[in-house]
Amino acid sequence: MGPLEGIRIIEVAGIGPGPFAGMMLADMGAEVIIVDRPGPQSFTDLPVDINRRGKYSVTLDLKSAEDKETFLKLCETADGLFEGFRPGTMEKLGLGPDDVAARNTKLIYGRMTGWGQTGPLAKTAGHDINYIALSGALHAMGPAGAPPTVPLNLIGDYGGGGMMLAFGMVCALLEAKTSGTGQTIDVSMVEGSSVLMSIFHSLNASGLWAGERGTNMLDGGAHFYGTYETSDGNYVSLGAIELPFMHIFVEKAGLDPSWLSDHMNPQKWPTLQEDLKLLFKTKTTAEWQALLDGTDACYAPILPFTEAHDHPHNKARESFIDIDGVQQPAPAPKFSRTKPHVKHAPRKKGADTKDILSALP
Repeated sequence: MGPLEGIRIIEVAGIGPGPFAGMMLADMGAEVIIVDRPGPQSFTDLPVDINRRGKYSVTLDLKSAEDKETFLKLCETADGLFEGFRPGTMEKLGLGPDDVAARNTKLIYGRMTGWGQTGPLAKTAGHDINYIALSGALHAMGPAGAPPTVPLNLIGDYGGGGMMLAFGMVCALLEAKTSGTGQTIDVSMVEGSSVLMSIFHSLNASGLWAGERGTNMLDGGAHFYGTYETSDGNYVSLGAIELPFMHIFVEKAGLDPSWLSDHMNPQKWPTLQEDLKLLFKTKTTAEWQALLDGTDACYAPILPFTEAHDHPHNKARESFIDIDGVQQPAPAPKFSRTKPHVKHAPRKKGADTKDILSALP
C-alpha cells in the first residue's frame, strides 16, 4: 500500500503535465479517476500512454446537464481534483472551484496552466518553451555564442508544472486534514520553473554567475562539468566539481597533477576543455568505463533513455519496471514501509465508468 492509499483524486483529462501529476499520485497509492471525454480518440491520445498507468477512467460529457451532475456527485466522494484548462473554462461549465465547493467543502481543487490563473498572459496560448523563456530558465541553457538549447519539455511542463501540482495537492491535502476545509491551488509553469532556478539566483547574487551562457560552472563552461565524445562515437559525462574528485580523474586518466592548479579559473576552462575533448577521444566508452566506473571521479556513460533500464545500477535498484511488455520508470521515491506500486496498466477510455458511477451515493 502506497503512502496515499485511501485518497481519491479526480483528474479532468488533459495532456502532458496533468496526466503526469496524476500518475505520480496514483503511483503513491491514490485512487485517481480520469474523467475522459466521450467520443473517438484525438491526435493527443497516445496508443501507449504510461501517464495513465494505475488510474481508472470514466467518460462524461461535461457539457451535458446530466453528466455535469454526475461529475459533481463524483466530486462529493473525492479528496481532490485537478484540471489544466485555460482560466475560466471550468467556470463556464459550471464546475469551477466555487461550484464544486458547494458540494464538497473539503475538496482540494488543483489548477495548472503555463502562465497562472491571473496576469496579462493568463488566457493566452503557450507551451513549455514559452514558459521557461519567461522564467529565465531557457536563457541560461546552451553553448556560448549560440542560441539557447531546447531542454525537451521537462522543465516547464513536468518539473515546474506536473511535479509542482502533485506537490501542491499533497500539501493542501495535509492541511485539510487539520482545517477540515479545502482550497484552490494555482500552479503556474512560469513560477514553477522559476523556483527550479533558485540555485542560479543564489549563484548570481553571490557573484558566481556570468551573464553569458556556456561560460559558467554548471552550464557546460567548465572543463570538469560537461559531456565528451569517445573514440567509438558515444558520449560520457564528467562532473568532477570538487577538487578531490577531479584529482581522482586526473590520476586515473594519467594527466599531469598541474591540471588541478587551474581548476576554478574560468579563464583557463576553454583551453582545458579542448584538451579533454582530445583526451576522451583516445579511448572507447568501454575503456573509459573500465577505468572510471565505480570511482569518485564523478563519471557516467551517457545512455539513451531506451537503454537506461539495462544499466547494472538501475537493475540493482529496480528503477524500471515492465508492464505488459513496456519498459518504464518505476514509481519514485522509495519508501521503507508504505511501498508504492503500479496497480495496473493504463485503462482504456471509459473502462471503469459503470463500476465507479454505480457506486455513487
